[in-house]
Amino acid sequence: MIALDANGADLGPRNVAEGGRRSGIPVTIFGPATELEGYENVVDAPVAITNEEDAARAVRAKPDASIVQVARAVADGRAGGFVTSGPTGAALAAGLFHLKRMRGVHRPAVAVRLPIPGRPALILDCGANIDSRPEWLVQFAYMGAAFMEAVHGVERARVGLLSVGEESTKGTEAVLEANRRLAEGPLDFAGNVEGNDITGGVVDVVVTDGFTGNVALKAVEGTAIITMRALRDAIRSGPISSLGGLLIRRKAARLRTELNQDSVGAGILLGLRGVGFVTHGSATSIGVATAVQGAHRAAEEGVVERTEAALRESGTLASASAPAVSVGSGP
Repeated sequence: MIALDANGADLGPRNVAEGGRRSGIPVTIFGPATELEGYENVVDAPVAITNEEDAARAVRAKPDASIVQVARAVADGRAGGFVTSGPTGAALAAGLFHLKRMRGVHRPAVAVRLPIPGRPALILDCGANIDSRPEWLVQFAYMGAAFMEAVHGVERARVGLLSVGEESTKGTEAVLEANRRLAEGPLDFAGNVEGNDITGGVVDVVVTDGFTGNVALKAVEGTAIITMRALRDAIRSGPISSLGGLLIRRKAARLRTELNQDSVGAGILLGLRGVGFVTHGSATSIGVATAVQGAHRAAEEGVVERTEAALRESGTLASASAPAVSVGSGP
């Protein structure tokens, strides 16, 4: 069962609930019962946390908020994972307070699959940690690879480290040191990759700090939207173009699906002792359904356990608890 937070979505609680229903996965919906009539397994939870609030303080002050309740349901074993369309910072804070960090993990990361035709790539961190130390980047690499292999069936995930040049001598001090450590490890490490490689199908996982990752994520998503609008406008520009559009309509429809963020579903909070997914606030019921299916698959495939095993085998788990985590803004 997946705990589904119905608050925080741009299209309202019923859109989220409809996504849960169309997913085909058993869900318990936490949201305002007065707006969710007709849906089963609803827990009345009208209190929400907004983007304007300080995430950590709001999670502490509002234990009855829906985003807190779904995280607590996972921590208590009542759900295999949670999905929310609420603020990423609040989701991360609720996950940290109730699910806790995986033992030996320095920092959790927000990981998002990019809508790239042919070979979608996972990028992390997308906002949980604005700055990242070398050891954090190394752990992100192993967490991302484990997720792609466990949930998306990638046989051996190829990992790249985002930098300003392919050479191992290019990048910040943190990137240089992370490159050295990853090159010495057991991952299928492609070395440094540049911005144009993100959408080039070169790697399955792109590793970077939360500031750069969030900017890159929004740039790719924005480019996908503009590309589809430009294609639509070109097809509608005249009778001959419209005829051509009819001839390629099936391929165009497939491309539109692949470039649509709803086909990706949500970002996952990696590094927690439980499964948590955060959708775009603008996600349609299709996007919510995809997220619920992804959370269910992550729980069924034991992504938390497999991630911990990958980190342990690589020797990258911290020997002692890291300092308290500061919650970033997220995507």
